[in-house]
Amino acid sequence: MAKTLNQLIDDIKRVLGDERISKISLALDEVTLEVPAARLIEAATLLRDHADLRFEACVDVCGVDYSAYGDGQWSGLRFASVAHLLSYTHNVRLRLRSFCADDDFPVIDSLIDIWPAVNWFERESFDLYGIIYQGHPDLRRILTDYGFVGHPFRKDFPLSGYVEMRYDPEQSRVIYQPVTIEPRETVPRIIREENYGGV
Repeated sequence: MAKTLNQLIDDIKRVLGDERISKISLALDEVTLEVPAARLIEAATLLRDHADLRFEACVDVCGVDYSAYGDGQWSGLRFASVAHLLSYTHNVRLRLRSFCADDDFPVIDSLIDIWPAVNWFERESFDLYGIIYQGHPDLRRILTDYGFVGHPFRKDFPLSGYVEMRYDPEQSRVIYQPVTIEPRETVPRIIREENYGGV
């Protein structure tokens, strides 16, 4: 039997208690639970194992960089790890968010011992955002090259990157060199004539 979202919120509050919940909200028919990073493993284990919750599956984990959120008006911590959970038993979904305590060196506990399927998702988040998942057995790049410098989904990463690669026929190999393209405006300009579209 499917559980209503208000029932889900009540069950989460009862099972986790105030000490494990930073914030819980319902918006656009989605429940978002925010937990302190220090209580993430404890909260995730209860979410999976408690009979009233039973979130058996973690279908996705992603990183988020909030530094430019809300037109740069964001005042909280910069990096968060967001897991999307699914309960087959109760037919409900939950977004589980936890912020990394340090913006300069974002570290958070890995969920791999609770939901083993998060292995590659956490590697992707590490690769693209630089979030370190403590306890992950094989945390290495998954989408970028091993010699890649930086994390391309961070808001302060340059749009054109730092280096480019090309094949050098004299050396018979691929080489890396500083970016040679000019920075360009990425916002499209819209030029309309008077009375465009009959208006």
